[in-house]
Amino acid sequence: MNFRVRPDVLANLLPEPFRPKLVGGAGLAGICLIRLEKVRPLGLPGFIGVASENAAHRIAVEWTEDGKTREGVYIPRRDTDLFLNRVLGGRLFPGWSHPADFEVEDDGFRVRLSVRDHEGKMSLSVDGCIADALPPGSVFRSADEASSFFRTSAVGWSPSRRADLCEGVELRCDTWTVAPFAISSVVSTYFDDRRLFPPGSIEFDCALLMRDIAHEWYARGRMKSKGDRP
Repeated sequence: MNFRVRPDVLANLLPEPFRPKLVGGAGLAGICLIRLEKVRPLGLPGFIGVASENAAHRIAVEWTEDGKTREGVYIPRRDTDLFLNRVLGGRLFPGWSHPADFEVEDDGFRVRLSVRDHEGKMSLSVDGCIADALPPGSVFRSADEASSFFRTSAVGWSPSRRADLCEGVELRCDTWTVAPFAISSVVSTYFDDRRLFPPGSIEFDCALLMRDIAHEWYARGRMKSKGDRP
């Protein structure tokens, strides 16, 4: 799910060295709702893998590295229903997560999903179905354009357990198939928080759906960061 956000508002939420990546003059933020299946170390058989439901709040960003502009996403918050992810995240692999409960109904066409963290600080709900096109008014002219935008942002940086560091992880896919997804309702305590997103600074843009994508995750090391975390 993607929201158009005023660039100066997003800039206030990003630690250095990140800055908002713009499309059509707008910044983009959103939530990736991810079901992972058969997750295991590279080279091991799928039957020993684990499954989990996950949510990642993310902001499309750019930064300068070795004199070049890089693209990716900054992930201020992750949530998961898998205890293993919470224990090993930020230790054995990048990105630590909050514990949360997920309720998912998915019949292959319509998806209903709700998430609530164990601390009572974050909740979200989504109801939608597969669509033929993006909604009118989206910053993207087509699903292909949206797909290209996010495919070039496959590196995600999130806060580490140390306040002055971010941890990076890269998503690699042999195939990349995206379909428009029509949202009938979405509620998010994070994006509805007027302390972070003042009235008039954020608007729903579009949603996309990916299914059955074989993929791998690779650690990208750590990066010095500076600034307050929302």
